[in-house]
Amino acid sequence: MSLFEILSLAIGLAMDATAVSLCAGASGFAVRPRPALRIAFHFGFFQGAMPILGWLAGSTVAPLVQHFDHWLAFGLLAFVAVRMFRSGLSMDSPDPSCDPTRGATLVMLSVATSIDALAVGFSLALLSIPILIPCLAIGMVTLFLSFFATRLGGRLSLRFGKRMEILGGVVLLCIGLRILAEHLLL
Repeated sequence: MSLFEILSLAIGLAMDATAVSLCAGASGFAVRPRPALRIAFHFGFFQGAMPILGWLAGSTVAPLVQHFDHWLAFGLLAFVAVRMFRSGLSMDSPDPSCDPTRGATLVMLSVATSIDALAVGFSLALLSIPILIPCLAIGMVTLFLSFFATRLGGRLSLRFGKRMEILGGVVLLCIGLRILAEHLLL
């Protein structure tokens, strides 16, 4: 695999995490650098680790998961999107349990955006391609793109307020629907 192919793969896999990072920043919880770093680290780690899991699982686990992985990703993204809608439409102060930079919500988003990386790892195993360099590239590219997207989202949040949280929920739902459409229509 050439460096260009590895970077193209990494950028392609990072797009969902980048879009979700933008939404997380727009939620208003990630205005400061520390939450942005937390999101970037988690997304980069999961995106880098999932291909390894897929590669190791090879043909054992992938056939078991491939029938419902798209539903799992959609369900996780829809769950977080509904929470963002509620928070964005609420006139109350932000609910800390909806914070996409912490706890179960952050882990759910990390898993949902990295399920496709699991499939890529499985594919790389079938092609007998060494996994270490692609995984490092995928993780680092995702980390950097997610950090900058989260910071941009934080700036948009300061300017546009709760409307950005509603827009973020719409984007998450659209990503989930795209994942479903890709799997159900192909």
